[in-house]
Amino acid sequence: MAIQQNLVLEQGTDFQAVIKLYADNTTVLNLNGYTATSQMRRSYDSVTATATLAVAIPIPGNGELYLTLAAASSTSIRYGRYLYDVVLTQTSTGTLSRAVEGIITVTPRVTR
Repeated sequence: MAIQQNLVLEQGTDFQAVIKLYADNTTVLNLNGYTATSQMRRSYDSVTATATLAVAIPIPGNGELYLTLAAASSTSIRYGRYLYDVVLTQTSTGTLSRAVEGIITVTPRVTR
């Protein structure tokens, strides 16, 4: 079951979020042997993704996912609310599981 994590993305800036995953309430999820992908969309029915968030797992044993989006990409995203999720793929079996889902609120920028 995916955890709920809402995020804020400031339009026109470099975005980074760190999300820690747990196997249960106290045990960190070991992400060895997993890859991850993430997209954000305006709605569940959107045919195309608004953006693809880069997902890194720098130290698999600590259960952390790093989501990033460069300022060049966030500049063109219209402010408002979007949906996102992070899907894990177990590399040995190809099994997919949704780890995180939520809302990304894009706040508008003033300085250009």
